[in-house]
Amino acid sequence: MLNKGLRDEEKIRIDNVLKTLRSLVFVPYPFSNTEKENIENQLKEIRLDFETLSHQKNEDLIALLMQLHFDWEHLEQFGDILIELSKAENYNLIDKALAIYEYIQQESKVFSFGINTKIASAKNRS
Repeated sequence: MLNKGLRDEEKIRIDNVLKTLRSLVFVPYPFSNTEKENIENQLKEIRLDFETLSHQKNEDLIALLMQLHFDWEHLEQFGDILIELSKAENYNLIDKALAIYEYIQQESKVFSFGINTKIASAKNRS
């Protein structure tokens, strides 16, 4: 378990990676090579890349994110990013986003209408 100072630093680092990823994926599609490279570089900050992300089992992805100290909010943001990436050509990550949303809903022990809406939306897309 991380002490408070390290937890805060890790939270800030994850926040920064997710903010950068969000800004990169909310652009017109299809992605240019530069945009793909920028997204790939940000994914590397959390030990992922497009190849690994698309082939990794949902449970393994969630386990990795939890090892990286993602909290519920970070998980939700990452799920949102996966949904946006799925709108681009050749990226079908909706099932991973759905697994993340369902994990949040189940494990957080708090029912969220927002997460429930995202689950229903992801199920309709897949």
